[in-house]
Amino acid sequence: MEKKQILAKNVNLLAEISQQEKTMKTEGGKQPSVIVIERIIELLKQIIFPGYFGAEIRSRESRLYHVGVSMEALEKDLKEQICLSFRSFKGEDVKEKTSDEIALKFIDTLPEIKRVLYTDIEAMSNADPAVTAYGEIIFCYPIVQVMLHYRVAHALLRLGVPVLPRIITEMAHSKTGIDIHPGAQIGEYFSIDHGTGVVIGETCIIGNHVTLYQGVTLGAKKFTYNENGTPVNTPRHPIIEDNVTIYSNSSILGRITIGHDTIVGGNIWLTESVRPYSKIVQQKAVSEAFIDGAGI
Repeated sequence: MEKKQILAKNVNLLAEISQQEKTMKTEGGKQPSVIVIERIIELLKQIIFPGYFGAEIRSRESRLYHVGVSMEALEKDLKEQICLSFRSFKGEDVKEKTSDEIALKFIDTLPEIKRVLYTDIEAMSNADPAVTAYGEIIFCYPIVQVMLHYRVAHALLRLGVPVLPRIITEMAHSKTGIDIHPGAQIGEYFSIDHGTGVVIGETCIIGNHVTLYQGVTLGAKKFTYNENGTPVNTPRHPIIEDNVTIYSNSSILGRITIGHDTIVGGNIWLTESVRPYSKIVQQKAVSEAFIDGAGI
């Protein structure tokens, strides 16, 4: 078979709406754009960290000008993506006025998002002696990127925007290796050192001044299913109270509570609640001799 025939045959086959697409209802029209959503995040970085990202800031006037320009572009792009998200994933033809109202409500949360993000930066500075300047954290530490994505996504989720929040957090996940569901509730002064492999589930509740290290999982122990065998979205992830530190590669699973001012050491597996002011560490290794094949 000639090249043109092979190409034409497969173009025809792949252009057809497959049975799987029909079942999943994915044959719809224009979808949200990952490229535009990435641009939205870049605009947010310029708005929240003026001078670090985007144009050089030389004066109060230039700061006002550049933040204003970024804000106008943000409102336009965000309104469009909100509209496409509702149309694609809810089957709702949201009017431009409605998507504009949601976009403006989100923009109204930006001062608070900025305030809380700077508490995360301060917490990271207090937790890591390797930090030489706050600017180093903003430029270099994955906590800034992942928490910007998470806090933006969480605000959009609270406004009822479908799927777009997941796209935003998954962008950070793919770049940092830190997986935070936008539905999780995370307080102020939150820090993740190193971070690769951290997982924070949808129904997690995390207090203030909490520090996690790489590889920590705040996950579900089991799922509840309905009569059709479909998982039910119930609270299933841990509650982490204030002033808790969890060291690397520990797994905290199920709807349990880690009491305030607790330290969880590395490589710990926890499925039961822990009282405040606890210190959870591994037991010392036990050395046993096995003679003549006895034992294991």
